[in-house]
Amino acid sequence: MAETKEIRQHKSVVTYGLRFFVIAYLFVLVVWPLSEVVKRTFAPVEPDAAGGFGAFLERLQDPSVTYAFGLTVTCAFWAVLINTVFGVGISLLLVRYDFPGKRVLSVLVDLPMSVSPVVVGLALVLAYSTGSGWFGSALESVGIFVIGSTPGLIMATAFVSLPLVIREIIPVLEEIGTDAEMAASSLGANAWQSFRRITLPSIKWAVAYGVVLSLARSLGEFGAVKIVSPGAEFRGETATLLIQNRYGNYDESTAYAAAFVLVLAAVLALVVVTFIRRPEERS
Repeated sequence: MAETKEIRQHKSVVTYGLRFFVIAYLFVLVVWPLSEVVKRTFAPVEPDAAGGFGAFLERLQDPSVTYAFGLTVTCAFWAVLINTVFGVGISLLLVRYDFPGKRVLSVLVDLPMSVSPVVVGLALVLAYSTGSGWFGSALESVGIFVIGSTPGLIMATAFVSLPLVIREIIPVLEEIGTDAEMAASSLGANAWQSFRRITLPSIKWAVAYGVVLSLARSLGEFGAVKIVSPGAEFRGETATLLIQNRYGNYDESTAYAAAFVLVLAAVLALVVVTFIRRPEERS
């Protein structure tokens, strides 16, 4: 009995020790730096200057800031839409069908998670630039410009956020199996009816989860868009590029305000994900 009590005390010490180190690690790495961003967002620029929420809103009303966030939202919207449509299709292809090159496709899906976004941007430049790109000259001949324009930013954003929808849907498809779909098919339902009435309702929470994560990732993308965008004011400057440009040009108050908005968007995304999860996943 004494030995059991000693073991329990030892486990308790180890448990509390691990909790302390985890909390300390997260505080130093995440909470403290982000709290500094929040604090400086609402701090006055100069001792006699106004601070607070009013000054924060005033910085966001700058036309260049409005343009940057508008471009960011546009790129994120189209990137998420593209990834949702193709993500559902690729997920069904990987789970429901066997074909040559299936493993290669699965590896390619995960590639954006392992390749630096800067490399992604460089690859897009090499493929779609109007000077030496493989497809750039052909697209230019029909009036389509990719690099240095919104389509290039959307492609870069879609690339880096591609796996987030797919990797949420695949486990759910594997879990539900094909019994219900086969039963519907035997009763005369076509492929579209089976998908709309059986498959889609079964994966709707996984799709929603992936969409929210993809949106959060798209809003904060920097490396890939840095390469494919001119990055100038009113010319391809997204919110993340605005933060870099303003901070480098000693307009730190605007940089802090834009960074706070992106942090707030990420936190809201996590809150939404928590509430849209299925009840059994929350427990």
